Amino acid sequence: MTQETLVLNSVTRSFSQGDEHVNVLRQVNLTIKAGEIVALVGQSGAGKSTLLQIAGLLEPPTSGKVFVNGKDTSFLSDVEKTELRRNYIGFVYQFHYLLPEFSALENVIIPQLIAGKSEAEAKARAEELLAILGLSHRFLHRPKKLSGGEQQRVAIARAIANTPKILLADEPTGNLDYQTSDIVFGEMLKIVRETGLSALIATHNPELASKMDRIIRVHDGIVV
Repeated sequence: MTQETLVLNSVTRSFSQGDEHVNVLRQVNLTIKAGEIVALVGQSGAGKSTLLQIAGLLEPPTSGKVFVNGKDTSFLSDVEKTELRRNYIGFVYQFHYLLPEFSALENVIIPQLIAGKSEAEAKARAEELLAILGLSHRFLHRPKKLSGGEQQRVAIARAIANTPKILLADEPTGNLDYQTSDIVFGEMLKIVRETGLSALIATHNPELASKMDRIIRVHDGIVV
């Protein structure tokens, strides 16, 4: 039986803005299976980023449940959620958020050290991932010496360095030009498939979405 890596069960997210009650997500049901790559599409403001934040345990739902790798996260403490994120979830954002004072290699090593890997093991893993992403010649370069596409490749390597079960990506190539976006996205899909990850990837680009296994559409806070 195929394992479900991520399940959102009747998830709602709402908040009050003055006298107005805003429903950002409404009764969202979503299942991502192991090894499945799913596109999340919808207009700006439809709720894609909020859905990813909730799926990544960075924001709690107002109601409903989130299951990560079969575990109900409803009653987990903040410490337990942090541990679950570290072990099972990788994040890639539209902006790379690399540490500017560290090299590409160090940016991929550091989260592994935090997770308890030895320095030698972390360095070997970082070198392997960066090489797969075509950055063997950029190991020692700091972010400001890298192009936008190279910076985002480092961010992708960092996100999967600790071998998570699922990758959550919010417009991961949104800041790149068309040609660079296509190249980086192709490399990301290739490494996700090779490592057997599940992935939920938000994108405005229908061409990129069509390259994934399945497309989920969000409209006005509802998955349709």
